[in-house]
Amino acid sequence: MSHRLEFHIRSLQPSDSIAELTALIRSAYAPHAEKGLRFVGTYQDDDITTQRLAAGHGIVSVCEQRLVGTVVVRPPQPTSSAALYRDTWSIGQLAVLPAWKGRGLGRALQDAAVDFARRHGATAVGLDTAAPATALISLYERWGYRVVGTADWRPHTNYDSVLMLRRL
Repeated sequence: MSHRLEFHIRSLQPSDSIAELTALIRSAYAPHAEKGLRFVGTYQDDDITTQRLAAGHGIVSVCEQRLVGTVVVRPPQPTSSAALYRDTWSIGQLAVLPAWKGRGLGRALQDAAVDFARRHGATAVGLDTAAPATALISLYERWGYRVVGTADWRPHTNYDSVLMLRRL
């Protein structure tokens, strides 16, 4: 009989390790770096992780007291250079450890983030990803997101991004 590892999703706690979270994010985004895509998650350090968490609400997935996935849900950002984010809740930094991919964890984290935004009055949720990351775009489309625009986050990234929106 095989042992099936279970995960649970909860809000980030002050006792959670920022270093462990940063390592998780960098590990999750490493395949993008190997393809030449410079997502922030490919190079971020603990300070960037802390800044990104401070911009919203951190949600993590935990298995046997180990962080295995994360997402940040952010309220509207009135000063964002992307018009979409000025009046729309958004998710970012969605990351799942490579060994955990393909188990529905990314979808569960996204669902938890959307539920959080909905409980706080959101009627839609946005996100962005690299335009060349067609597999991610297809995944988000299956989750109900639609491409609604583009953004250029250079020099933080090295690609054009697509902005995506999911109506709730």
